[in-house]
Amino acid sequence: MKSGVYTTPKKDGSMLYRASITAKDKHISLGSFATEALAHSAYLKAGEVLRSKKDLFTFVDEYKEGKKSPLPFEKAVVLLNLRDNGVYIKTPIYLEKRSFLYLYSPDLIYTFDNDDLFYYSNHKIMKRGSHLFVADYGSQINILSRYGIKPHAVPGHDYLFVNGDGTDLRYTNIEIVNRYKGVRKQIVNGREIFVVKIHVNGDIIVGKYNDETTAAAAYNKAAILLRRKGVKIDFGQNYLDGISEIEYVALLNKVRVSESIRNYVISDRKEENQ
Repeated sequence: MKSGVYTTPKKDGSMLYRASITAKDKHISLGSFATEALAHSAYLKAGEVLRSKKDLFTFVDEYKEGKKSPLPFEKAVVLLNLRDNGVYIKTPIYLEKRSFLYLYSPDLIYTFDNDDLFYYSNHKIMKRGSHLFVADYGSQINILSRYGIKPHAVPGHDYLFVNGDGTDLRYTNIEIVNRYKGVRKQIVNGREIFVVKIHVNGDIIVGKYNDETTAAAAYNKAAILLRRKGVKIDFGQNYLDGISEIEYVALLNKVRVSESIRNYVISDRKEENQ
């Protein structure tokens, strides 16, 4: 068997070829391959990466250009970080002075604060459409939830990237504008107000409120009233931060919603569209 290669039997009795390399006292798996030649090529490429003087982005550009490499991109990043920073991390992370890069692919590189290093060292980022998530305790967790961003939030509307770069996920670069569903902050005569709308065959104004918590409670109250009137929409509920259950119930009873909500009647046409 060639250097760096070992075999593992598959269920059908055929062989799978695995490659690995030892560097800085770490035994690093390089992946599984269909042939011994491919596995050995990955091993040789890994050695080349560790000995090379090329920097991270030179390697990234090579992968971008589509140059054929037997070594998976993710494994190249792991080896480059070990080579340059002396730290083995199993996910494709490259350490910098005050932050780190998570190289999802040659064309997609995210920047994070070092406070998140332990988390992403142990959680691999996955992507579906524009959504980034990790698998945690059997669930798919949207990584934006770490910033207090709700699942329904819309980029550019409910939260902003301060420098305009959506791959810069450092905490100082994310500004949450609207934390709660149905709640939109507006500046009127230099003063913040919170406008609440709920969608039933079009947007219905729930009201305007002086603080975000009251506005979020107003949305919940509107949803409850509409459901009682027979509207068959799952509006969801806002979970209010920093408020006890007793305080929440008192606020829900106190907050006023518009006549459009209080007097809402389902017509035959409306029922058809729900």
